[in-house]
Amino acid sequence: MVFPRPPSESDLFLHSNFASRYARDSLPRFSMPEESMPKEAAYQNIHDELQLDAIPKLNLASFVTTSMEEECNKLIMESINKNYVDMDEYPITTDLHNRCVNMIARLFHAEIGEDENAIGAGTVGSSEAIMLAGLAFKKKWQNKRKAEGKPYDKPNLVTGSNVQVCWEKFARYFEVELREVEVREGYYVMDPAKAVQLVDENTICVAAILGSTYNGEFEDVKLLNDLLLQKNKQTGWETPIHVDAASGGFIAPFLYPELEWDFRLPLVKSINVSGHKYGLVYAGIGWVIWRTKDDLPEDLVFHINYLGADQPTFTLNFSKGSSQIIAQYYQLIRLGQEGYLSIMENCRENAMVLKKDLEKSGRFNILSKDNGVPVVAFSLKDRSQYDEYKISEMLRRHGWIVPAYPMPPAAQHINVLRVVIRAEFSRTLAERLAFDIHNVLHELEKLPPPTMINNTEEVKKALVDNGVKKNSMDTQKEIIGQESNKRQKIMAA
Repeated sequence: MVFPRPPSESDLFLHSNFASRYARDSLPRFSMPEESMPKEAAYQNIHDELQLDAIPKLNLASFVTTSMEEECNKLIMESINKNYVDMDEYPITTDLHNRCVNMIARLFHAEIGEDENAIGAGTVGSSEAIMLAGLAFKKKWQNKRKAEGKPYDKPNLVTGSNVQVCWEKFARYFEVELREVEVREGYYVMDPAKAVQLVDENTICVAAILGSTYNGEFEDVKLLNDLLLQKNKQTGWETPIHVDAASGGFIAPFLYPELEWDFRLPLVKSINVSGHKYGLVYAGIGWVIWRTKDDLPEDLVFHINYLGADQPTFTLNFSKGSSQIIAQYYQLIRLGQEGYLSIMENCRENAMVLKKDLEKSGRFNILSKDNGVPVVAFSLKDRSQYDEYKISEMLRRHGWIVPAYPMPPAAQHINVLRVVIRAEFSRTLAERLAFDIHNVLHELEKLPPPTMINNTEEVKKALVDNGVKKNSMDTQKEIIGQESNKRQKIMAA
């Protein structure tokens, strides 16, 4: 029997973490340890465990930026200890925030003068931005109904069933009925005509998506605006539009400048966009912009003065870091419109390279559109030998994370693989991914036919039914398979 050696004085002077007792002890999981450990040991152990995470650049399930320039990284570290809410103490940081709001609002054609400040706020992400925009719509609708002496206890919101889960959260958390327009096979975004049919006097807004989570497609905001104008004129209602431009808000102004989706349309009253997606900033920054000051009810804005000066605030959070706001300002002035256009063009071209390669194979249906977020969404034409989930699983062996998931209800019989092409995804990586996909297909074709696999499973089931227990490996495989499917569906969001 080997007995553990008690800590010796040499442990305190031995520089190698791997020769110390900290390489033998498991890291705490449930309770804080009673004793301290050297900073080098803490770092090394955590660092080593994190190596088991996926490589962020190869995580093609995510829209979130994973790489920024070293100069911006320096700014982030220099400001990581600043609490943004201390506006009186950090006035320059506050000013940089306001500059971002002004630049983004003008990018979206907000109705503001040359030297006028726009109405908007930085948020932790688009989810918080959507909550704030939704609250503004709800409060404005309630105030109007109260003034008219009408009931104001049954607000509703119209969206497509392809919306991101944060819209469902808003409806549930803030007690708003969510009316969803179902997508259908071949048409995977909200139909504007069907959306307008669901609108009634209790509708606080219709939410359109500029870049569907499922296939990157832009919804037709212009058609929605025109149809809703007609209905408002017929009914006397004033139902507005919110545009969820989380993914497409930093793409459309550069790649599709003639596309009318923003404040050029009279019924669009607010827009959210994710700075941490195609705004090219690390995770943790979103923006919400209102058309005019009148579109943000004043009774939702809080004024605080216990930090040294009167400060208006309209957020769901209070304390938050300043780094991402500063990083956003860096990208806006560093890249300018020229830089953003060049990056978005590269993303689109790399998406087209992957798409054409997949089409050439003859094995996939392409469900994404050429005009939209640079996403390639595709499904198998023939699932008799293997399905999209198996391809996703096999690609992980090559380091790629490519999610597989079902389409929304009414089209959920269709499974999709989705590749998000981000700024840091080069042509070389696009070609390598296509090569690996073809290799995976060849590997899968060499596997036994599904009938043989099914027969094997039937034999196992018969053995279990007759009292023969599954071995631990079989049980483990089942659990891993079930958890993998759950994760793949979650990654669709």
